[in-house]
Amino acid sequence: MSSSSGRTCFDFALDALDWLLMEGGGGLPFHELSCYVENLKVEVRLLRTFDKCTRKWMIRSNQFYTGHCEEANCASFGCRIKELVSRIPNGIHSAYRTSGTRGAVSEIWRLLENVELLDTDIKELYAILLDQDRYSLGVPDPRQLVDLFDSLLENLVPLPVFYCKFKFDSRYNLYDLVEDLREKLMFLKNFISFVTRQGVVEDMQLIPLLIHIQVLAFNAARLIYVCWLDRFDREVGNKMEFEISQLLQKVNPVNVDPQVRETYIHVLTASKLSRSLSSHIFSPQKDGHIVAVNILDFLLDNLMEILESYTSFRLSVKDQMQKLHEGLRFLRNLLGEQHEKFNQLHDQMKDLIGVAVVDAGILMYSLSINEMKEGLAKETDIAAFHILKVLQFIMAEVAHIYSPMSSSFSFPRTNNLGSIDFLLENLKELETCEVHSVTLPKDQILTVQENLVFLTSFLQNIAEQCNKNEKLQALWSRVMEVAYKAELIIDSIMVRDKRDCSPLSLDIITEEIKFLKTVALENYDSVRHGTPAPGVTKTYSHMPSQVSAPAFNEFFVSLDEEVKTIIDGLTLGSKQLDIVSIVGMPGVGKTTLANQVYKDPLIMYHFHVLSWCTVSQVYSKHSLLLQILGDTGSKSSNKYLKMNEHDLAEELYKSLKGKRYFIVLDDVWDIDAWNSLKGSLPDDANGSRILFTSRSHNLCLLFKFDSKPHHLRLLTDKESWELLQNKLFGKKGCHPALAVVGMQIAKNCKGLPLAVVIVAGILASIEQDCWEEVGNSLGSSTVIGTEHCMKTLELSYRHLPDYLKSCLLYLGAFQEDQEIPVRRLLWLWMSEGFVQKNELKSLEDVAHEYLMDLIGRSLVMVTQKRSIGGVKSCRIHDLLHEFCVAKAKEESFLQILHGYNELFTSTRPYKPHRLCIYSIRKKELKMSRLFFPHLRCLLFFPYSRFIFRRQCHPDSRFIFARQRDYSFIFRIFKLLRVLDFGEVHLGQNFRWEVELLVHLRYLAIRCDLTSIPSGIANLSRLETFLIAGSTRGITLPNTIWNMKKMRHLCSSAGFTFPTENLELFLDLYDLDTLTLKIDSSSQNLQKIIKKLPSIRRLKCLTTRVPIENLKGLIMLDYLGQLESLQMVGSFFPELAFPLNLKKLTLSSYWKPWREISTIGKLPNLEVLKLLENSFMGENWEMEEGEFFNLRYLKLESLNINRWSASCDNIPYLQKLVLQFCNELKEVPFCLRDIPTIEMIEVKQCHKSTVSLVKQIQEVQMDMGNTGLKIVIQE
Repeated sequence: MSSSSGRTCFDFALDALDWLLMEGGGGLPFHELSCYVENLKVEVRLLRTFDKCTRKWMIRSNQFYTGHCEEANCASFGCRIKELVSRIPNGIHSAYRTSGTRGAVSEIWRLLENVELLDTDIKELYAILLDQDRYSLGVPDPRQLVDLFDSLLENLVPLPVFYCKFKFDSRYNLYDLVEDLREKLMFLKNFISFVTRQGVVEDMQLIPLLIHIQVLAFNAARLIYVCWLDRFDREVGNKMEFEISQLLQKVNPVNVDPQVRETYIHVLTASKLSRSLSSHIFSPQKDGHIVAVNILDFLLDNLMEILESYTSFRLSVKDQMQKLHEGLRFLRNLLGEQHEKFNQLHDQMKDLIGVAVVDAGILMYSLSINEMKEGLAKETDIAAFHILKVLQFIMAEVAHIYSPMSSSFSFPRTNNLGSIDFLLENLKELETCEVHSVTLPKDQILTVQENLVFLTSFLQNIAEQCNKNEKLQALWSRVMEVAYKAELIIDSIMVRDKRDCSPLSLDIITEEIKFLKTVALENYDSVRHGTPAPGVTKTYSHMPSQVSAPAFNEFFVSLDEEVKTIIDGLTLGSKQLDIVSIVGMPGVGKTTLANQVYKDPLIMYHFHVLSWCTVSQVYSKHSLLLQILGDTGSKSSNKYLKMNEHDLAEELYKSLKGKRYFIVLDDVWDIDAWNSLKGSLPDDANGSRILFTSRSHNLCLLFKFDSKPHHLRLLTDKESWELLQNKLFGKKGCHPALAVVGMQIAKNCKGLPLAVVIVAGILASIEQDCWEEVGNSLGSSTVIGTEHCMKTLELSYRHLPDYLKSCLLYLGAFQEDQEIPVRRLLWLWMSEGFVQKNELKSLEDVAHEYLMDLIGRSLVMVTQKRSIGGVKSCRIHDLLHEFCVAKAKEESFLQILHGYNELFTSTRPYKPHRLCIYSIRKKELKMSRLFFPHLRCLLFFPYSRFIFRRQCHPDSRFIFARQRDYSFIFRIFKLLRVLDFGEVHLGQNFRWEVELLVHLRYLAIRCDLTSIPSGIANLSRLETFLIAGSTRGITLPNTIWNMKKMRHLCSSAGFTFPTENLELFLDLYDLDTLTLKIDSSSQNLQKIIKKLPSIRRLKCLTTRVPIENLKGLIMLDYLGQLESLQMVGSFFPELAFPLNLKKLTLSSYWKPWREISTIGKLPNLEVLKLLENSFMGENWEMEEGEFFNLRYLKLESLNINRWSASCDNIPYLQKLVLQFCNELKEVPFCLRDIPTIEMIEVKQCHKSTVSLVKQIQEVQMDMGNTGLKIVIQE
């Protein structure tokens, strides 16, 4: 059944199926044909694997088995399979010639039915085969065994695809197990290749190893066959999950049978002695480095499992394993992604590396669990010591071509005093804390605490002298390092991790702290008589009141001429689709100019559709299409999020077809962005335009060969001085005494608007007698452009208070040009310990002041404001982002890894404090074998930084992703304080391993849960808990009442609180922000509200609960601090609102307009949003004395016909929004007399309303209110 060329009937059958795919046609869609063909190809490959497993045994055996209908001979069954497969080519060709593609598909159906008849026999024969004595199966030829593994790996390919398609819980577990099985089979295949290339074939010890591996291969073949055959059967899936797990254990070195382990060791030792590794294993012609990389991957995986799973190992053993992991990961990267650099090494070094790989394998197979718990045997310990020395030598020798990671302890050098304060606060908590069953050494902790209090005071005294005294600098660094180590050891005790803690290590660190206290006392007298540092390095804790908080792209110098030039290019000229460009160096104001054009009334009137799309260096076609459709499309944001690129491109084309559109592409770096979009932009010869901004002049010519880009000039000295004055003093102007130095400072900014704005932030934060020093610092620079801006940013950074430095650098964690949701940012700052406690203010308010301080210093830009002027989202300039990333890396504050390549090739510190991972899949993260046991913060970001500008709440910020098991993260990074999974979907189960992270203060996950387990209370320090992606209300456990630190509890579908035995639990006094799901009785709801006395922001969601459950009055006046209330859903009980309420949003409240008087009498209400079905009826007449303090009013999707009011009702109204009130024909004409009105927005309302609003605008303009903005969308 095989040809002379070695090809078999299985190969010919697969060729025929490939031929059919190539021919296609016949009116059958290709994807449908492909589905039938691929199914049969899978079956043929499985039959080929079965034949490879059983061929020799069937020929030699005269054994009979109970077949499908009767007793059958094993050998004859093998012939029957080959006969069936041999008929496939002729059957396919004949059917296609006779009836085309549909005839061939019918033949495939018939063949699949015939194959199905073999299933029972094959499963039985696999069972008989595996029941044989392993030695009776014969010694396998190594080459044939490698060939069998290739078939097994090919058989595995369709299974993960299937498990992704069918979202059963068991299938997701199987997905990961199948991936693990693939890796283990790859290792076994490469292990055989490795030792046979080294000439170990003749070694007698190889025979039992080959037989052992052969049995593993047969077992894998059976499991893969059953997984595919019964892939729709959940019960079989659960059984397979168990059996695959058992098989995997038989491959792991630590768990393998001792006799087999000895065989592995003997074979590896023989391979090391037989041939030159550089000429055989690492030969480029033989792809030897791939074999070595796979073996290293296997060893690293097992080391990771040891380090993750076993916390009871001796400290010395874990330390050795961790160093071994570091060294092997270095070799893996050198042989893998950096193999070209490896090829540059001389043969002796390659041989040494090969020996190190083999010795590492021998060491791994020498370990046992008991040995690691009790300490390594002397021989194993010596071997471990030797290999670590060899690895250290190799890393040092090859550092000239590939720099290894630094494994030394490094701590963040930002906001040191704030970090110690945070540590002391945590230690104070431990005085009364018993974490699980952990016994804390409280006496030692108290000693550490007392001595650190003194050292903190000492550091505060020497802070200003450190910069000019090397001895004090060294002492400062040593105190900080010891403080971080103490924190690490104590926190490790709390997670019962003996890797980094033991009584001995805590004793050592305690003694070191005592010693440092002694050294500090010796220096105390000299410090008290020290002189202060120069004024230019002084920092101040708050911004002066005159500093403004600029919005995104706010500019203070007239750009009228530039704006007119750009607008003429956009509105005049050819009717064909055309491109206009703005180019210039970073910081010159390209985006600002484009934004001013974009918002110009003439542009808004001339074009039917406008859209702003930020491109930047990292982007995806998907994100660009989403941004444009967010402005131009007719569907909701969520619907676009679920569409693929092809559908989005088609949707964009349809939404723009026939319309005159204007699209801004901001910060374009290459032509690929334009090429990915232009097919979706119709040219209807109606004057549509594209405006793009870029740093590159040459890029404009690629967009349009005859392009004449608008080069944005630098500011003149006069314009720079005008901008600086406006930023600092507004309309008041500069004091004459400061004019000379101020003009010189402006001149030293070299015409860059960004530099001027940043310098204004510096000057506003220091005493005026220090201005000259700032001017001198700027004047010393002879460079211009990006380098000059970076110097200015460095100067601004030096003038920040320490606590603001941490807050600023943290912004570098977010992606370039990303709009950052402010609440999320502030909550992260709080969880990281950056926000100092203040007895008179909440942490949230202090954090908000920090943000406003950075905004006032012109370091942070406001991109989206709240209803009455608060900040909803923000961002930083590209150059500042670049600065923050570089400075964060320099100060060991934050590390960023972009995607797969950087995960593997990173040479950054081995023990980072904070880590941001951009664009990574779970498989890639696991394959990277990263092990950062000291990590405190882990943030995931998607490939696209895109966020719909209307969706900045942390519950709805990222694109939905496929769910995976990320539980290994919880086992590796046990000291995390902050964990944000971003768009990563964790499925429908709350991973119990989360409960291991007892230090967590911030947890943001995406999953579709219905309940939270009681073990969540183990996270006793948790302050912020965010769940996105949930479609159902989430039930909290009773233990939630024990989580006294909880401040922010938000979910897209809301949380349901337990109500049993509420009297036994204390109130949640710190809870500030909550999303509450109402699905119980009014009485229970009242009980819950009483337990939350400090709530300031509350969002209530309801479902269609029985009306009788909602009877009775809910007294919200218990919530004495409530400022913001949202009621969204179906039905609500009667509510008594608290008098301090400032913001109220109602939807589906279903009340008549006469009942709104209760709301109107709230004395502090400033924002009111009445959404769909909130109030019913045609007429709303405001009564006297209502809504006196209202600043913002929104009416949306109401069936109202007439709204009347007087100036006495809303005398301070600033903004009015009317949307989708199709029947609203009359609005209060008294709006014309309100002097505070700033904006009226009307969208899809009755034409009478539009007419009235235009009249109001005319009257307001006559009164001198030329700033009133009217936005009308009919």
